[in-house]
Amino acid sequence: MTSPGSPPPVPKRRLLDQVRDTIRLKHYSLRTEETYVHWIKRFIYFHSKRHPREMGGAEVTAFLNHLVRTRDVAAATQNQALSALLFLYRDVLAEPLAWLDGVERAKRPARVPTVLSVKEVAALLARMTGTKWLMASILYGAGLRLTECLTLRVKDVDFDYRQIVVRQGKGSKDRRTLLPEAVVEPLKAHLARVKKLHERDLEQGFGEVGLPDALELKYPNAGRQWGWQYVFPSYKFSADPRSGVIRRHHVYENYVIRGVKEAVRGAGINKHVSCHTLRHSFATHLLESGYDIRTVQELLGHSSVETTMIYTHVMNKGGRGVRSPLDRVEEARASYAAGAAG
Repeated sequence: MTSPGSPPPVPKRRLLDQVRDTIRLKHYSLRTEETYVHWIKRFIYFHSKRHPREMGGAEVTAFLNHLVRTRDVAAATQNQALSALLFLYRDVLAEPLAWLDGVERAKRPARVPTVLSVKEVAALLARMTGTKWLMASILYGAGLRLTECLTLRVKDVDFDYRQIVVRQGKGSKDRRTLLPEAVVEPLKAHLARVKKLHERDLEQGFGEVGLPDALELKYPNAGRQWGWQYVFPSYKFSADPRSGVIRRHHVYENYVIRGVKEAVRGAGINKHVSCHTLRHSFATHLLESGYDIRTVQELLGHSSVETTMIYTHVMNKGGRGVRSPLDRVEEARASYAAGAAG
């Protein structure tokens, strides 16, 4: 009971709000926030809405095993759920879990990435126009992930040095990659149109873009500056999912995803192709052109060269670069036939 005149007690934050606060304090992406909240909710509902403080490693193990046994989830999906729950107990509840020895891990199948040939990339891009063509060309020509392309800022495109600076890529790492010569002039023309759009937004009292981390507090006016604007802005305003502020966000990911899928169908390419396939193709084609694997690793932003090595297995040289003996037999047969005819 509070004494007269004392301030009312501050209500305790709900668990999921605490999760969101902690994620934002650590500057994790919105996508990570949504994923972690999703899995924590599913964990709580699986155990009949018991509070996680009342549970521990045994309940986490039971939930993860349920995902494998009953839901038959992929290894990556189970790892997502595990990461979310480890974050919950370690960073939010400050009750780190001991190593979960009883977890049945989903098996991660060894898959070789889908790669397009140079002719197939040409056929795909030939069936795209405008901004969709430009984005797909940068995905392939610079080896960007889709999110990296969507969140690209004007200031991070360096026309003089022909390079793109990727900020906070996978693992929150920055890197530099190349700016293809083929997109320089189309990209300059695109940015001229985007700048006019930004100037019109400023005149209407908008024109402020969201900034990463706590830069909005440190530099209150930076969000209105041209350099911080998205290279590929949305055609409409929307509410910021975290602050609720009405802004022009970057273009929605489905815009280019649908464009690539339509181009794949139009080109008659009978492979499972996504936007990420263009990044795989970028790496493979560089290696086929003789570039050093360490250079390719740096351009892709891989932490380990072993990750980049996967592309050596899909290069256009047959299985692991081995020449089939049938081809030598056919050459010998052709040579023998030619000699007999002579």
